[in-house]
Formats: sequence, structure tokens, C-alpha cells
Amino acid sequence: MVGAYVMQLGRVGYGEAWDLQRSLAGAVSQGAIPDTVLFLEHDPVITLGRTATEGELHLPEGVQVEVVETDRGGKSTYHGPGQLVCYPILDLHRHGKDVKEYVRRLEQAIIGALEQIGVEASTIDGLTGVWVEGPNAAGENPGPRKIASIGVHITRWITTHGFAINVDLDPTPFTQWITACGLEAAAFTTVARELGRPVSVEELRPLAAASLAGVFGLELDDLPAEDGAGQWPQPRHIAIAEKPARGSNATASAIGSADDAALVDDEVLA
Repeated sequence: MVGAYVMQLGRVGYGEAWDLQRSLAGAVSQGAIPDTVLFLEHDPVITLGRTATEGELHLPEGVQVEVVETDRGGKSTYHGPGQLVCYPILDLHRHGKDVKEYVRRLEQAIIGALEQIGVEASTIDGLTGVWVEGPNAAGENPGPRKIASIGVHITRWITTHGFAINVDLDPTPFTQWITACGLEAAAFTTVARELGRPVSVEELRPLAAASLAGVFGLELDDLPAEDGAGQWPQPRHIAIAEKPARGSNATASAIGSADDAALVDDEVLA
């Protein structure tokens, strides 16, 4: 087991969480702190990954939502209240320097958490993320529907960004505001919809933390984050995280297809 911090941040703006990730990534890369996992919800936001295109945005007139271009892999996705977001800041020197394997292990962690709450989920060949394919709580089987998305960025073998599980929110933005994950005809679902009952982020969060810890061999220690504790600005750590390093920069576009997840510099695989 590897010691790690976990921070339960509650509802956080996307920009604030991104700044914190970069700061923590710099600290982890220097050995100043151990691996650190963030759990949170975002205010409504559409994020565009490195392979997103302008045509993926088709916001209805009058919709007020932040749109942010990010450095993660993948295309467009939506975050909002009722969605559990997890950002693992891990040093892959300790967990295996293999981007595809890292993404697969994130999928395993999501599937394990959903299993514990009563949702049977799986992966689909050729696609990244986690899907539900069987009947829902009403006994209907509408076909494959996506319940969790993954999009990561890896620099100097330190991971940022991560995954989002749709717990209990209106999935309309995924299909009517954007071409989510670049998948034209994809359906989206939530834990609440699959179980036929209200489900809170707080109910799923400890299950997700335990599943992630089991998959990556982490012994999680709570790092208090009340009143912004721990969200201190660390310009030096951000600078370290953003400094290019030969042979150690990769982006896993893990929101769309499995091939997207292979967008890695050849040097990284050497």
C-alpha cells in the first residue's frame, strides 16, 4: 500500500480546481507531498479537451454556462452539480508508466464503485469510459448508455484531471448542448436513473474512494479542506508541473475512443 491524501472539496469552480491540480501536481512531482486524490462537484461547465472541435458545441439560445478549454485529452463534456468528479494526482513512477493501463484502472475503479451501490456497469470495446447495458430500474433496456467519462493529462508521469460519474443530474446537456465525448448518437444515464431512486454524491463518494484505493493500492488519509484549507496558491509548484521534460509528457484522450487514449509521445513508451 502507498500512503496518499484525499481531499473532499465539495462544490468548486472549474478554474479553481484546475489551479489546485496543477499546484498539487508540482508538489507530488518533487516528492513534497504523496499522491493526492480530489473529490468534488463542479458548478455547471462545459470543458473542451485537446481534440474537441467547434462543431461539438450547440448551446441553446439563452443557456448560461461556462465553457473552458483544457489540457486534458478527449473532446467535449459537461460537469455540474449531482456529478461526482475525481481528480487523482498520482506519480505513475509508483503505479506503472503505462498510460493505457492507467485509464483501464480508472475504469475498474468506477465499475467497482458502481457495483457497490447496485449498478452493473462495464466497458465497451473501442470506447473509453464506463457504460450500462442491461435493464434499468423500470425493467426497460434502452441500450448502452454512458454513466461515467474519463479524460486525463499526464506530465512528467504525474496525472491530472480524471473521471466523472453521473450520480443524479439532468443528462440533457450531454445530448442537447454538446456532442459529448464526440459521440454523435450516444445516450447518457445517471446512477439515480438506473436505481430508480434519488442518490446523493455523498452516498457514492466513499464507495468511489474505497474502490480507487483498492485498484491503485492507496492508503488514503483525509486532508481537511474546510474553508478552503489546503487550496493554497503555490506558483512554484505550478511552474514545476508545467515545465517541459524530454520523454515524459503525455495526454490520454480518454473521453472518446480507446484509440484516443493512445495519444502518447513515442518517447514515453520507450
